[in-house]
Amino acid sequence: MTKLCDVFLSQGESGFTDVLRSVSMSRLRTFQIYEHIKVRTRLVKLNSENLRKAAPRLWARLSEQDEDLAADLSQAILVSHLDMIIAALDLLGVPHQDGFFAKDADISTHLTEGWQQRAFDGLKDKYPAAVLKFYLNHLAVETGHSSEVFVPQQ
Repeated sequence: MTKLCDVFLSQGESGFTDVLRSVSMSRLRTFQIYEHIKVRTRLVKLNSENLRKAAPRLWARLSEQDEDLAADLSQAILVSHLDMIIAALDLLGVPHQDGFFAKDADISTHLTEGWQQRAFDGLKDKYPAAVLKFYLNHLAVETGHSSEVFVPQQ
């Protein structure tokens, strides 16, 4: 079973840095997770520049399988891209409320063979490829549909 650390590590260090750059500080504040992310990343001051500079240290922690860090960074990245999440869930036909669905919801009927590639192909021209790939892998892990990390065919 794939873990969130594996999803991050599959991006490569460069891809991880790209995904981190996409984190919106205002979205972290809106969703009231700014302070939590600041503590989890061990940053005295959380802003885009400090987060980018911390990337090598965060990468090292993910390489050591820090799943708590992976979960929190995932949340920070995903709330920064709710428009993409809504578009992906709509494309897949998954019922949701503004990009969120119940944790115990059974969406397996919507995640049929090749769902990740279909979603990637349908959205790759609208959203950053690294963030889209991250989300599709994250969705697979969170719903138990991930035996290996998805690598899109370009």
